[in-house]
Amino acid sequence: MLHIEIEPVWRFRKEGSPQAAIVMLGILNEIRQTGKLTSAASHANLSYRHVWNLIEQWSAFFGAPLVERQRGRGTTLTPFGEKLVWAGQRLEARLGPQLQNLAQELASEIKPFLHQQPSVIRVHASHGFAVSKLREMLDRLPALGVDLRYVSNQNSLVSLAQNACDLSGVHLPRGPLREQNIRSCLEWLDPREDRVISLVTREMGLMVKRGNPLNIHSLEDLVARNARFVNRDHDSGTRQVFNQLLELHGVNPSALHETQLEFTHAAVAAFVASNMADASFGVEAAARQFGLDFIPLLTEDYFFVCHRAFLDTLPMQHLLDLMKGEEFRDAIANLPGYSASNPGQISAVKDFFESMAAEPGGIVVPVPRPPKKTVAKRETKKETKKKVARR
Repeated sequence: MLHIEIEPVWRFRKEGSPQAAIVMLGILNEIRQTGKLTSAASHANLSYRHVWNLIEQWSAFFGAPLVERQRGRGTTLTPFGEKLVWAGQRLEARLGPQLQNLAQELASEIKPFLHQQPSVIRVHASHGFAVSKLREMLDRLPALGVDLRYVSNQNSLVSLAQNACDLSGVHLPRGPLREQNIRSCLEWLDPREDRVISLVTREMGLMVKRGNPLNIHSLEDLVARNARFVNRDHDSGTRQVFNQLLELHGVNPSALHETQLEFTHAAVAAFVASNMADASFGVEAAARQFGLDFIPLLTEDYFFVCHRAFLDTLPMQHLLDLMKGEEFRDAIANLPGYSASNPGQISAVKDFFESMAAEPGGIVVPVPRPPKKTVAKRETKKETKKKVARR
């Protein structure tokens, strides 16, 4: 099966000579994590001598040392070496999902011209670590392809309603914010034709620098400490939930010292880890990935929605088998703050939302069966868009 990968490449120029830095950054990152040059050499599949020569060459190129070696303490990065590593982490976290979307668009354009095309599942989902793991497993199946586009919560449901995707990835918070978010979802769901597929739960909260130097433990503390806050983009479902939390706690969003907007959980975590912000809001897995402290605020359910008829297709059966398999459960168990929540279990829309209210951390919210006008409203929106297109 054809896969297209687009990766960011660093090049430093000095006196007209461009130098690619991807190998050097990987070596430095391994040294930062392990403190061992031997581990960095093994990770890069290079000899110890070659790795040390590379470090010396790059140090000479920059005119500044990248690492320090101390007897009995191993190898550590200099402040300049640390800065380079964190800059690389931010670049990957910020551009990675966007480049994946672009690569998927290119693959979709090329595949119709190729022979023996595999069955493809079109997935529109909010970016998350569990979805990435599932995509890695799907990519290994030769007879099944995945067209994964990272979009916001609301846009994924709109795509499903308009048959622009086969699976819509959605996340909903537990607790007092649940009811309003359920009602927002119901606007685009048809309880007669749509089905919900359970996936995972994940912990959401504040990400702060290691050791929590500003002593931040609540949303109110963000304002009281004048913490530099890196926020998610305005269309993000996580941004929507964060704004709802602020309103619930009586915190004015304009009172935050907002410094930057980013598009993924990993990107905001990398921003804090590189000391360009003091705090952010996102999943625990991103905080742990970048060595940050985490203050839990709520639990979210992440699930898929699809049309009932799609459940009987062979691609969907393959996907359900993966979701129910031991490999996926093990992968989720290794993600901090994530838990497999009956992955692959299929429910009717009404049954699923009502069961969510009874789970730990939930509240008893009456989830009425959406009236017919809800579906009619959706159809009206679709017809309006068709008319506009015809014009």
